[in-house]
This record gives sequence, C-alpha cells and structure tokens, in this order.
Amino acid sequence: MIEERLKDLGIELPPPPEPMGNYIGAVQVGDLVFLGGVSNRVRGVLKYRGKLGRDLTVEQGYDAARMAAINHLAILKAFLGDLERIVKVVGHINCAPGFNRLPPVLNGASDLLVEVFGEAGRHARLALGAAELNDDIPVETEMIVQVRQPTASYGDEE
Repeated sequence: MIEERLKDLGIELPPPPEPMGNYIGAVQVGDLVFLGGVSNRVRGVLKYRGKLGRDLTVEQGYDAARMAAINHLAILKAFLGDLERIVKVVGHINCAPGFNRLPPVLNGASDLLVEVFGEAGRHARLALGAAELNDDIPVETEMIVQVRQPTASYGDEE
C-alpha cells in the first residue's frame, strides 16, 4: 500500500497547498485527474527561491522538484482519498540563461514517484526551462493522473 511505502520512506504528506489564484488544485474528467501547478512551498513557506544555474544548484532544484511532487501527492490524497494512481509529470524550471540541466532537476519529482509507486510510478514527462516563474520559485510541476477503474464484482449492474 502506498501509505505504508510513504511511511517507510520517512515521508509525511503536508496539508495540500492552497491554489495561488482563481483555480482549483485538481479536476477529474473521466478516468483522468488534472493537477494544477505546485512548487516547493510547504505549509506556506518556500524552502528555495531563485533561478537554477544562478542562485541554486542542480541538487537544490532536485530537492525543490521532490517537494513539489510531495505536494501533488498531498492533493491527490485529499482529492481521491488514496494514492493508488499512475502519473504524468510536466516540470517548469526557472533557469538562468544557458542553464540546460533540466532533466536532472526534474528527476527530483520523477525519482520520488518511482520510489513511492514502484513501476506504476514510471511516467511520461516534459522538462521545460522558463525565464521567470511566479514568486521566483525554482520549479513548478503539474501532473495528469489516471484513476484506476474499480474491479467489477459478480452481480454488479452495468
């Protein structure tokens, strides 16, 4: 179970972050859940601020992406009630001109998802460099999650 795996990894989900604008954190359409962008803000506090390649190292960006992925898991837990899901990740990385080590930064989110979900956490992804992100956050991620359909039992009506 995912909850047990999080505990084994020493990860405690924070309260889901509040949206920073006029939108909601998650919307479900059919078997897909679209999660809005989140950063490394936990309980309202940013651990990192600035551009990768100027203010922050790849390792700090990796940690910021990992924190964003944990925030997505907190939103999923609140929205769906459990975490047995498959994901796709898009990462926007606030980077200085010439910084092109985007994949190692976004690995912070990807590695966390594989640690937590195992093979079910492997996902498609896109890592984009950005000239600026809101509030000078270093990384913002978004996810698309596929909700597994419940298994039908004998006698279920169609």
